[in-house]
Amino acid sequence: MCVVTALVNPTRAGRFPACPIRTVTGFDCPGCGSLRALHELTHGHLTAAADYNLLLVAFLPCAAAVWLRTVTGRVRPRHLPRWTVPATIIVLVVWTVIRNLPVLGGVLGA
Repeated sequence: MCVVTALVNPTRAGRFPACPIRTVTGFDCPGCGSLRALHELTHGHLTAAADYNLLLVAFLPCAAAVWLRTVTGRVRPRHLPRWTVPATIIVLVVWTVIRNLPVLGGVLGA
């Protein structure tokens, strides 16, 4: 997926489908801008990627660390703690609300 995203610019119209949540509601969902952010990250543009989706940029190092620890055998896969699913939902809801606040002038929008 990263190779395709690096080769095909998602900012050009017609390349990828539009976000259905943004199309229907007009609001940015937690994932809006992730494809463009990933494209920018594959080209080494960290600040441009953060402009598209800051949550993705903040999440990727954590996901990479967990993946690396699992692949190297330092941590055996086990069940997630009970708090992870509610915490993830809360983070996504808070991120969605914050990025759609008109007070911020669309600073965190996709």
